Amino acid sequence: MAQFDDERLVNLAARLERDDPRFARALGAGRPARPREYRRTGAWWGLATGAVALGAGVFLPHGLLIATGLVVMGIAMQLLDPDRARRRNGSPR
Repeated sequence: MAQFDDERLVNLAARLERDDPRFARALGAGRPARPREYRRTGAWWGLATGAVALGAGVFLPHGLLIATGLVVMGIAMQLLDPDRARRRNGSPR
């Protein structure tokens, strides 16, 4: 392999380690984990928490609890958006 190719591979590995260290460690160990873009467990927990807060607010007529549930669910839905990273980088759809 040429020196230029080795340098590009080292730069790629360093960038991967910087962007998603958990994925890079798992890949090095031979058991790849999901990249950060596909880890949405926290978003699902947020959506469930918001739904519970919204339901409790409706059941116990409490406006602040309803508003909190709606806001938390809105944030969680933004995190579940599959094109979020692409739009953040400015790439066209």
